[in-house]
Amino acid sequence: MSELKRRTFFKLGLTGALLTAFKPSKAAELMEEGVNSSKLRRAIQPMVVSTWNHGLAANEAAWETLSAGGNALSAVENGVKVTEADISNRSVGIGGLPDSSGKVTLDACIMDENSKCGAVACLEGINHPISVARAVMEKTPHVMLVGKGAREFALDQGFDKIKTPVKEAKKAWKEWKKEEKRKSPEINHENHDTIGMLAIDQFGNLSGACTTSGWAYKMPGRVGDSPIIGAGLFVDNEIGAACATGMGEAVIRIAGSHTVVELMRQGHSPQKACEMAVNRIIRKHDNLENLQVGFIALNKFGEYGSYSVYAGFNVAVKTADKAELEDAPYLMEWE
Repeated sequence: MSELKRRTFFKLGLTGALLTAFKPSKAAELMEEGVNSSKLRRAIQPMVVSTWNHGLAANEAAWETLSAGGNALSAVENGVKVTEADISNRSVGIGGLPDSSGKVTLDACIMDENSKCGAVACLEGINHPISVARAVMEKTPHVMLVGKGAREFALDQGFDKIKTPVKEAKKAWKEWKKEEKRKSPEINHENHDTIGMLAIDQFGNLSGACTTSGWAYKMPGRVGDSPIIGAGLFVDNEIGAACATGMGEAVIRIAGSHTVVELMRQGHSPQKACEMAVNRIIRKHDNLENLQVGFIALNKFGEYGSYSVYAGFNVAVKTADKAELEDAPYLMEWE
């Protein structure tokens, strides 16, 4: 076990865990009482849950769709498009940081209540990769398109071109290039890496979306978990949905979001399922230095949860009664 692991493994985020302990929803109580499905649907209220502080603005856009009677799929697409269009965001969309060669490549995926899904990876110079991912889902027989093929498909579908990197991102890349010894950026609470969003609509249906510009200054061609169904995002309308953020390689190793949903299938709460998935990642790695991963989950009853390896991960939550940013429970604190 590494020195870092020995020093920090038992520094539990107990305060965060206590603050975000979740009570069973009214819908869950009704299910235990054996009510019929129509009453259960009426008990489930629309909700949006997303990653990081940029999720607050994204949630508002998603909520506009839900409150107007729209479905969860359109809600998550419209929500994360806000973040993709934010020129000041350095980890998603148009404002994202480039790879080591100076090119910005975008990844995204989307999944609906019928287990239909679409994804794009290594997409260059196209606005709103999440919408391109939805188009892959709805207009092709495929799940994922990558690179040149994804770009050509997007142009054929009439998606707008964008010029990347933006001035500020290009400046940051040039400064990174000047370093005598190039150091990979740390995946932590300062390098958010993605936005993932989950929603449940008035019909009780779940959908999810995930979009990112990936690990800053990554090797050209690198793809993380964000566009991979089952890793960065997974939705099973019978059970719940989950998405991930942080070190994509670690998430892929345990099929992270699928793992969270399957743990909920076994009867665990969203909160406990996220925690168990994080602990599985811990067991699979000898060196935890800078290995930040966080999960969020939302079940069929409108209960949600989150958990991360290190402190600093937060979750944006939107319902009819609140719009808040909550600190996720965590396993370790940064040294």
